[in-house]
Amino acid sequence: MNAWTNAQTIVGADGKPAFVVLPYQEFLNLYREQELIPHAVVQAAILSDATPVKAWREHLRLLQQEVALRLGISQPAYARQENSRKPRPRTLEKIAAALGLTPEQINF
Repeated sequence: MNAWTNAQTIVGADGKPAFVVLPYQEFLNLYREQELIPHAVVQAAILSDATPVKAWREHLRLLQQEVALRLGISQPAYARQENSRKPRPRTLEKIAAALGLTPEQINF
């Protein structure tokens, strides 16, 4: 791949690449493209028995009210969706979009 990048390679003491530094926005773009799930989200879902939707919302530091506003629904209606163990696929798509995620990221 010969695409231009603003990445900077940092070489270790052994002369081999050890780290890559890149602009934060490029990192976010790569992060979103890869559909990654942060460890903190998985950990919250497992250890706290939170739904993936709730774990993501808390990771993104959003209130239920904020997500409800993005969805155009009431906070209690959103709370029911967030706590559902088997939300409908279309509901997951809408919540994922409201959180800036893909349905695959939110449905693990």
